[in-house]
Amino acid sequence: MVTERQLAASKSVHQRTGPTFYLATRLLPKRVRLPTHVLYAFFRTADEVVDDAEGVPPDEQRAELERLRRQAIGDEPTDDPVLAAFRDVANERGISDAEIEAFVDAMQTDIEKARYETYDELETYMRGSAAAVGEMMLAIMDADDPEQARPHAIALGEAFQLTNFLRDVREDMVERNRIYLPQTTLSRHGVTNEQISRLDYSESFAAVVHDELGRAESLYWDGVAGIQYLPEDCQLAVLLASVLYADHHRLIRARQYDVLSETPQLGTARKLWLLAKTRWQWRVSRDPETVFRGVSSIPEGDESRTGTGSAMPTR
Repeated sequence: MVTERQLAASKSVHQRTGPTFYLATRLLPKRVRLPTHVLYAFFRTADEVVDDAEGVPPDEQRAELERLRRQAIGDEPTDDPVLAAFRDVANERGISDAEIEAFVDAMQTDIEKARYETYDELETYMRGSAAAVGEMMLAIMDADDPEQARPHAIALGEAFQLTNFLRDVREDMVERNRIYLPQTTLSRHGVTNEQISRLDYSESFAAVVHDELGRAESLYWDGVAGIQYLPEDCQLAVLLASVLYADHHRLIRARQYDVLSETPQLGTARKLWLLAKTRWQWRVSRDPETVFRGVSSIPEGDESRTGTGSAMPTR
């Protein structure tokens, strides 16, 4: 049983490091909201082993992740409140060790791998960093038909991850020397890793981001189509999370796809406006796709689904 101290520690991590998702989480029923705080805190704890590791040798990062892995699957005791809470939630909600292992494996990949040749290669990474998260969320929501919900949950998890990659190109390059844009997409538009390392914005770079936005947006539509298979009391929260994450695409387009000068961020007022608009439209239709179509900044159609639509604005 998760203690109040463990829950408070997990909630604090979630609120501090994931304010956008935290806002959507507040709409979940208590039976799902509290374990979600625990899951998110665990994800951030593992992520920070490699993301906040300046000056820490790779061997030490690997050793720390292995310790975290053993504690998360219950092979080693822990006095860390987040890890202890996660183990209890995993036991109570039937989260498989395989999904925990897949997530930690993805974090280990970040220690050494900083470039992805193809989208297929990036998708393999996301199987642990995004799809495993979707699987764990399905477990704590306890969907009536998880097999029907699963492919949509995975698609939505990957959509969120791709939005993060596109939003954080500058941060990933400057702070971690990582590029999550597929090398094949860069090559198709004549963009080099050196240009990105110099934060050198160009029309060619804009075309890369345009294409990858389209790929992510196709996944959003696949993911939102499956919200109907989640428990009714969870649907609005997941829908709001989709609307909030997708709104970064509006910011990116408004900047003419320049994610190199600064990292686009949603303001509090915008988040609250989207919350109000999403809740209002949800009261009217209670159909996730209809509400997403009416509220989100993501287009529906050939451009969104192919990622290679009409000409984009440039500077």
